[in-house]
Amino acid sequence: MAANKSFSSFSSLVGSLLNRLPRFNYDPVLLFLLVLLAAIGLINGYSASGGDLVQVERMAVRVGLAFVVMLAIAQLPARLFFRGTPWLFGFGVLLLVAVWAFGDVGKGAKRWLDLGFIRFQPSEIMKLAVPLMVAWFLANRPLPPSFLDVLVVLVLIGVPVGLIMLQPDLGTSLLVGTAGLFVLFFAGLAWRYIIGFGAAVAAMVPLLWFFVMHDYQKQRVLTLFDPYSDPLGNGYQIIQSIIAIGSGGLYGKGWMEGTQAHLDFLPEGTTDFVLAVFAEEFGLIGMLFLFLLYLAIVLRCLALAARAESVEGRLFGAAVAMTFLIYVFVNGGMVLGLLPVVGIPLPLMSYGGTALVTLMMALGMLMAIQSQRRFLGHGQ
Repeated sequence: MAANKSFSSFSSLVGSLLNRLPRFNYDPVLLFLLVLLAAIGLINGYSASGGDLVQVERMAVRVGLAFVVMLAIAQLPARLFFRGTPWLFGFGVLLLVAVWAFGDVGKGAKRWLDLGFIRFQPSEIMKLAVPLMVAWFLANRPLPPSFLDVLVVLVLIGVPVGLIMLQPDLGTSLLVGTAGLFVLFFAGLAWRYIIGFGAAVAAMVPLLWFFVMHDYQKQRVLTLFDPYSDPLGNGYQIIQSIIAIGSGGLYGKGWMEGTQAHLDFLPEGTTDFVLAVFAEEFGLIGMLFLFLLYLAIVLRCLALAARAESVEGRLFGAAVAMTFLIYVFVNGGMVLGLLPVVGIPLPLMSYGGTALVTLMMALGMLMAIQSQRRFLGHGQ
């Protein structure tokens, strides 16, 4: 009896101490799916780079940093994200204006700010700031949103999107715009507004074509419909990508056995067209598995968003899930020749750093939002 009492007292003491430790917030299911995807990306990246171990090590460092950032943000109180939202949004817009006024030009585009000690793209900030701002604005208003609220949201989205398009950066403007629109959609936007907005966009297409889009952007659209009109120029990437995917067949040629990337036929095989390398080596079966993995991540993100105890948490979380899906949809469509080439990477597969860190930050915020037992909104 004495031994049982001593063991019970010891167990109570250990339990009390563990309860006093700060809880480490993360979602094990989402983390497992992301780690699995990252492992596939590193394995595929080794082949896509032609066995360049140095490049794979750099990719591993960037992926590791992105995971650290994600898990660190997941530990923050969720209320902080929305309390600072107006300031983050305003600061981001000012940075975009600064880019337009005296940004650093690279590869024919003015997208960077060079502060001497750091050179960065302010447009990346808006991938988080825009959906946060829209969710913050709609949270304390009656839902579904009124016509006036919809107009205000469209202005909040349109200002940064317009500034990003001036850089020009069609891919990032697409991601920023759709992230904000997804928040509006999940807020219960009436179908008459959706249909009206779609009709307005369709009516603006000629204006965009003649007065907004640059010549190289128009050429990308034209190339989409007939890549063989310029097989050694603008259509080269799409043609080589389709050849790589088709030659992979059902089961693929095997890891490190792809010819399109290893013989340097496929441009940007480690970045924008990394999916073509994967498809050539792992075939249709491999692509289906990869797309199912991406789908599982999106569905898990939606499930986490549904658990949020606040309106802004649910709206922002759903937008994060759909933005992740847009990355995959646009990159996959681009590689398959179904969408124009816009330079959107494939998450955790493409070699890169800034876009990946931004996306993982959003996933970390989603983990923090769903893990809070009592969420305090910006109005409390």
